[in-house]
Amino acid sequence: MTAGPMTLPAALVLAVLLPIGAGGCRHERRELQTSPDVSGTSSGVVLDPLRAGGMPDATSAALANYQENAYAMNEGKRLYASYNCVGCHAHGGGAIGPALMDDRWIYGSAPQNVFATIVEGRPNGMPSFRGRIPDFQVAQLAAYVRSMSGLTSNTWAPGRDDHMNVAPSESTVKKQPPVRQQGADLQ
Repeated sequence: MTAGPMTLPAALVLAVLLPIGAGGCRHERRELQTSPDVSGTSSGVVLDPLRAGGMPDATSAALANYQENAYAMNEGKRLYASYNCVGCHAHGGGAIGPALMDDRWIYGSAPQNVFATIVEGRPNGMPSFRGRIPDFQVAQLAAYVRSMSGLTSNTWAPGRDDHMNVAPSESTVKKQPPVRQQGADLQ
């Protein structure tokens, strides 16, 4: 046999079957799901109330509740170790990342600033944890981080673990107000 032009019935069969095979089974079609729109928010943090485990909003009032809550700070302390914040910030004294026990806060010491730093990340090393850590856990971490330098009440601050007798307990640290650095934008 010689190869020649396709016969009309074979061309019709290919014309009918090709679109079905190329498009796949209708059960295999999936709709694209987009991530929540955060570009419209003023602070740049996710404010979606339907997010599992999320806070209703990241306002100063919502974050302030975590700053005066012993359970939230102790959970923040546990999460600090679990999420390996120790890897960069050591136990608050600084290593690869900046120290969290002093009075120098590059991006501000307000709960909203610490929250935004964890969620958004910062240039030169701090990764963004948006979508990886639920907002309520970020708020707990922010409360604990602030307690390291005495920015929360000693009534709520967690105690230092017995096996870590390297620094005084967070509940005994004197308040160290932040120092504004030259060129730092502390919104």
